[in-house]
Amino acid sequence: MSSLFINEHDGRFTVEPAHLNTPLHTAATQADAIAWAQRTHPSDALHVARVRHLSDKHNPDHWRKV
Repeated sequence: MSSLFINEHDGRFTVEPAHLNTPLHTAATQADAIAWAQRTHPSDALHVARVRHLSDKHNPDHWRKV
């Protein structure tokens, strides 16, 4: 199992794998990004940013599980 992270970039929401900064998908809303991630990667852990403008995905305090 891998992890996906949903983060806001320039007013859009990206779905990124844990070890890459290249988005798999970009959506207009956080809800759309979550729905896409759950539909296309149902077995992956999904995390949504708690804070804006993250520079470190490895800090667990900045994420909440969906």
